Amino acid sequence: MKKIEILGTGCPKCAKLAENAEAAAQDLGIEHELVKVTDLNEIMKMGVMMTPALAVDGEVKSVGKVPSADEIKGMLS
Repeated sequence: MKKIEILGTGCPKCAKLAENAEAAAQDLGIEHELVKVTDLNEIMKMGVMMTPALAVDGEVKSVGKVPSADEIKGMLS
């Protein structure tokens, strides 16, 4: 099971990133857990200084932008 983390304070871009990540995982049929990380200390521990950010299985894949569902599919495979 993949752990998909949305790192951000809950802004509209963070919500859109979560929506795109969910759509990408569902399209690929991947068993996953979507986690929203809103604690700034946790976000900074992962080395992220700009939000929103996307991490897959603890590895940061995208920072400071909202990739499309198709782009996220590439990050998940």
